[in-house]
Amino acid sequence: QMEPAPAKAKPQGRLLVSTQLDAKDELEERLERCVVIVQALTNGLSEREANDALTANVCKGQQQHEEVCLGLFTLVLTEPTQAQRCFRDLTLVNRDGMNIVLVKINQILMEKFLKLQDNPRTQLVWLVRELVKSGVIGADGVIMTLLKQIFMFTVWEWVLKSGMLIAMSVYTYLRLIVDHGTPNLLPLRQKEVDFCISMLREKFMECLIIGRDLIRLLQNVARIPEMELLWRDLLHNPQVLSPQFTGILQLLTARTSRKFLACRLTPDMETKLLFMTSRVRFGQQKRYQDWFQRQYLSTAESQSLRCDLIRYICGVVHPSNEVLSSDILPRWAIIGWLLTTCTSNVAASNAKLALFYDWLFFNPEKDSIMNIEPAILVMHHSMKPHPAITATLLDFMCRIIPHFFPPLETQVRQGVFNSLNFIMEKRVLAHLAPLFDNPKLDRELRSMLRERFPEFCSPPSPPTEVKMEEAVSMEMDNHVLDKEEGCYDHTEAAFSDDEEEVNNKGKKREFRFHPIKEAVIEEPADITPWLDQLDDTMKEKVQQIQKTSDTETQCEVMQEVVDLIMEDDFDTEQMSALASCLAELFKDHFRGEVLPEEITEESLEESVSKPVCLIFRNLVTMQEDNSGFSVLLDMLAELYQKQPKIGYHLLYYLKASKAANGKMMLYESFAQATALGDLHTCLMMDMKACQEDDVRLLCYLTPSIYSEFPDETLRSGELLNMIVAVIDSMQLQELMCHVMMGNLVMFRKDSVLNILIQSLEWETFEQYSTWQLFLAHSIPLETIIPILQHLKYKEHPEALSCLLLQLRREKPSEEMVKMVLSRPCHPEDQFTTSILRHWASKYDDTLGEHIKAQLIKNNNQPRKRQSLRSSSSKLAQLTLEQILEHLDNLRLSLSNMKNNSATKFSDLFALAEEYEDSQAKPLKSRRKAPASSPRSRKGVAPPTNNEEESASSSASEEEDSKPKAPKRKRKGSSAVGSDSD
Repeated sequence: QMEPAPAKAKPQGRLLVSTQLDAKDELEERLERCVVIVQALTNGLSEREANDALTANVCKGQQQHEEVCLGLFTLVLTEPTQAQRCFRDLTLVNRDGMNIVLVKINQILMEKFLKLQDNPRTQLVWLVRELVKSGVIGADGVIMTLLKQIFMFTVWEWVLKSGMLIAMSVYTYLRLIVDHGTPNLLPLRQKEVDFCISMLREKFMECLIIGRDLIRLLQNVARIPEMELLWRDLLHNPQVLSPQFTGILQLLTARTSRKFLACRLTPDMETKLLFMTSRVRFGQQKRYQDWFQRQYLSTAESQSLRCDLIRYICGVVHPSNEVLSSDILPRWAIIGWLLTTCTSNVAASNAKLALFYDWLFFNPEKDSIMNIEPAILVMHHSMKPHPAITATLLDFMCRIIPHFFPPLETQVRQGVFNSLNFIMEKRVLAHLAPLFDNPKLDRELRSMLRERFPEFCSPPSPPTEVKMEEAVSMEMDNHVLDKEEGCYDHTEAAFSDDEEEVNNKGKKREFRFHPIKEAVIEEPADITPWLDQLDDTMKEKVQQIQKTSDTETQCEVMQEVVDLIMEDDFDTEQMSALASCLAELFKDHFRGEVLPEEITEESLEESVSKPVCLIFRNLVTMQEDNSGFSVLLDMLAELYQKQPKIGYHLLYYLKASKAANGKMMLYESFAQATALGDLHTCLMMDMKACQEDDVRLLCYLTPSIYSEFPDETLRSGELLNMIVAVIDSMQLQELMCHVMMGNLVMFRKDSVLNILIQSLEWETFEQYSTWQLFLAHSIPLETIIPILQHLKYKEHPEALSCLLLQLRREKPSEEMVKMVLSRPCHPEDQFTTSILRHWASKYDDTLGEHIKAQLIKNNNQPRKRQSLRSSSSKLAQLTLEQILEHLDNLRLSLSNMKNNSATKFSDLFALAEEYEDSQAKPLKSRRKAPASSPRSRKGVAPPTNNEEESASSSASEEEDSKPKAPKRKRKGSSAVGSDSD
């Protein structure tokens, strides 16, 4: 019997390491196909002939260009002996500034670097060095990606041209110095020390952009002699480093950018962490954590990596509200697990400092709640399963205040106080007393907490303390799925080594800030402190509300309370105490979502049938001249001081209740009655509170708020920014539908330009949402076309792309063409060329007329600046050279179009030359303008734009004396026609 033939072995690729069980990699397959195409084109040809063949092929189209470039790129990686020639060919045939090559390098570095074979890995570094030597634009991005894989370069002269690259390099190598203390690595460490010292002394202002984490890294290496000298200058003689450097506090108050916090993690680490915080369910994380620990945290050298991971989780991973409210593995659980894996005292201390680092100089106006939230939640949730972790973190928090840097003890104390205060303000934890006064903590620690933070500790009361802890424990038990073995090590599920779902193919991942949802701790209402301040009748009614949980009964009693308030003999001195009682009794009404899941008339009426709404209902039904109206309004304002959410609940009632139909202006009376006393401030604060608590409600209120308060909402982008910062794509689409149906107006002509200019500072999704909402309105594009002067191609791609698509739909006007031509010329900025080319293909006559007009106006003549209609900024100077440069770019772009198009645009230059020749004629051949005319002046220069607008009639009188040029009827003012004919 014949034995079966052995299975044919899978051929091993030359780029990536693979096994017989691995599927063929798609990227490697594509690159190999491109190599075959290049080899087929060049086999048997001399170098010159091969280059001609490749050049001819890339001219056929975009696909052929990509195939040839990627084929040559792959040969550079896999054929070291041919690398020099292939790179030379690549530079000759490439037509996109090496963009396709840079994209593939970044993709390989982010997704495939660990799988690269040795030769391709070496060649990839060689190729990056050659790209840098050649001055390829965009190579700095590749360098930053390579820094995540820790490479030393021999092209520092080029690196020094980029401030961000200097800072990124210093951050990376300062951090690595700590890990390179073994004898065999000392020569490498000395190079790193020399480089960091050199940069910090010679380029300190570039390094300053690192922010407060620069101090953290320098503290870790301060014992190295060279670093010690630098450290002394930093503390005692900051002006030596830079005249603009005022001292260490300047650094410590500056938050470190996410770019730096992310640069110490390899792309693979980053991918796995992002997967764990967005896909893994809480309680099923153990195998993922075990895999991560085996892969990255199992060696002695990896102890120092914990602080990098914790800084990354605190400063970069900011989950959305949807994730925060789901059963996805929370950030605090991962950090708690990382703390338990520290086996070195130094590593544990550094990990705790990394966790609390943003607390030390926290400023609520500049810093994010998301950076300080993990630390408080680790302590809160660890109290029952891992009380030692909570104790050691609380102890660290207390001791770091005097010991971090004694001269700044006051500032550190204030920073920690600000953090705790903001945590309570944002309701991350409703109360800190159950944490600080917990009986599981030893007496000495509780005493120290009470001494350091008396504001957050409750008066000693052991029985109450135990009950509070039991309530907290119940909440934690529910959160950890009733598992007593701890919250950092549950089982089930596993990672694959390549998690394609979260790779995003090397695309930039953007995290947007979303407010923390309120953490609910069920506690009985306690109104004891205020009851004695009420008169007997009111006290009895309030106690009746407290005793019953039936909503209907509470509403009946609440109506009686309102009636008492409106009686003539009501004592207003008890108003504050009554407001405190009501705020405490009805605190559950302000938790959770207000808007019903399914919106119907019945569900809306039911949602506004709460006891607190009785105040709203009575105000709605009363006349403002009623004596009881102002008293009840004052009562509502007092309640607003105790419970700020009352503001947006009033707005919701005025929109949702049938009884309040047409009464939205009651809110204005309410705003004036509050301590704020200003409608705009009050409205913005209430909408901000609504944004933080309930995005659905924010979207529901938006049409009414914009229509009822146009002066407060349309004059700035404040409310718009609140909305686009939190909505999702479905909510965006709903708002656009409201706009198109006429139910919502979010922009008006007199302010839209300023709002769009403000939006240039917003995040990417926020900007795209803003433009989508703008485009849903019927505002002429010419209203906002001056924004082009503010747009830079590297800084404002969102606005440029939206504007480009909208201009594409428009027939060019003279103003549009002028603004487009006013953009600076830059090889990478294709905006002007692309829109001119599109207009040339659809409106060639119109475009030709407008360009000719601009050429004639700007022919060797000075041009006065004009103010924008809606902006204080000035128009950019439009010069003849600038126009010609744009037209030359257009000519190059149109080289493959029909000859008559090219001829048409070359005629523009002939017209310009004809006009220029005509200007050389003697002045006496022209007829002078009347002496009384405002146009009468010396010389023969064509009028400026200001003069055209003010003297079109005089312009027509001069027409007879101008050179004979073919006349074309054009749209626009007569001044334009008279100048160009």
